[in-house]
Amino acid sequence: MSHSHTLTDAGLSQSQITGGNLAVHSPIDGAEIARVTQSSLGAMPQVFDRAEAAFKAWRQVPAPRRGELVRLLGEELRAGKDALGAVVTLEAGKITSEGLGEVQEMIDICDFAVGLSRQLYGLTIASERPGHRMMETWHPLGPTAVITAFNFPVAVWSWNTALALVCGNPVIWKPSEKSPLTAMASMAALARALDRFGDAPDGLVQLVIGGADIGDALVSSPRVPLVSATGSTRMGRIVAPKVAERFGRSILELGGNNAMIVAPTADLDMAVRAIVFSAVGTAGQRCTSLRRLIVHESLRDGLVEKLKAAYASLPVGDPRKSGTLVGPLIDTAARDRMQAALEQAKSEGGTVHGGAPVAAVEGGAYVSPAVVEMPAQTAIVQAETFAPILYVMSYDTFDEAIALQNGVPQGLSACIFTRDLREAETFLSATGADCGISNVNIGPSGAEIGGAFGGEKETGGGRESGSDAWKGYMRRATNTINYSDELPLAQGVKFDI
Repeated sequence: MSHSHTLTDAGLSQSQITGGNLAVHSPIDGAEIARVTQSSLGAMPQVFDRAEAAFKAWRQVPAPRRGELVRLLGEELRAGKDALGAVVTLEAGKITSEGLGEVQEMIDICDFAVGLSRQLYGLTIASERPGHRMMETWHPLGPTAVITAFNFPVAVWSWNTALALVCGNPVIWKPSEKSPLTAMASMAALARALDRFGDAPDGLVQLVIGGADIGDALVSSPRVPLVSATGSTRMGRIVAPKVAERFGRSILELGGNNAMIVAPTADLDMAVRAIVFSAVGTAGQRCTSLRRLIVHESLRDGLVEKLKAAYASLPVGDPRKSGTLVGPLIDTAARDRMQAALEQAKSEGGTVHGGAPVAAVEGGAYVSPAVVEMPAQTAIVQAETFAPILYVMSYDTFDEAIALQNGVPQGLSACIFTRDLREAETFLSATGADCGISNVNIGPSGAEIGGAFGGEKETGGGRESGSDAWKGYMRRATNTINYSDELPLAQGVKFDI
């Protein structure tokens, strides 16, 4: 199937993918697959105008009715799953099953948000004053900016947009410059849902394509009360102060440096399967990818041999082909960063197995995943390299393993493989892993939408997707109603006039 055929199957017209000023390349073979029109910085005030007008109308629509739009979006995504998944593969380089899995995440969060639209609950609170009732209510916050990265080009948008819409907020979406086509295809699905919905306000969800200037306009504008941004820690250090300076609210999903502890009682066969998927899935380009393996010293040598054998059998190549498990890195710059990280690991005492460039498809940046035995948690181990590099370290005592797990700046996802109940419970306790996501006998990658997604420390502290993450998209009001004939003051204060 041609690139153009794939894109038109996903609802894009030839006019949308030709003649623009932003060249889009597929990581599969480096070929230019489209030219799309970028948004003008001068047009951003009109974008904000439309979002504010949409907010004034949308916040008055009952939440269950808002949920109906999200339900229709889910239906459109189900109908177009194969086509949109193929565009994810074409533009992000994910193998076919991962491209389809990403669209399934979009469908799942739509289902979740539809139910949520009838469950935006507040509390009733006991008042100390007789004849009074206290309660809290939740209200729409306002226009929400969603800034997404190339590695999950549509799922992260849907996590935010499905929640923002049922909460009563319009959305302004800025995708990565590396993945505008998946964004445009998702907007085509949303347009079909909006047509079926019938009475949504104009400007409810807008797409802006561009670089740092467009992103800065979203981040800096006081007309955007909420910015949800996914990307590197470096990006977060730019975004967070600018949003905070104007007293806006940010949801940050930044870097991860995720670890697995393999304890003496672990099921090693299960652990190996989890390690390989978590470390090499999406060619190591997930924020939840496994990057550090902390294995008990009694198991280290045997486990490394198992991993070397498993890695040697991994098919690397065109992600569209059946049987491929490792697709390309997003571009040659990512490949260069991986090679530089491996050289630094060697200089810090590491022994590298694998990691060489692979001539799989001409023009693509393909590599063999690397297992790197390290003597300690050195500087390169503490840094996140967005590539399939797995650093292996050993431990003696369980306290040492926890210290290694927590001894990095990032705090997204962590896991342990153990059959020891005390180790498992300690790992999940306040004295255990310091991450936003902590798992037992399952890898750190591949979170379900039912739980809140996000991490601590340099991961940014934001939460998206399930649980009560919806509260981040709303403003809370505490209300007190006096239904008595008296006016008592709280805390027993007397102020008679």
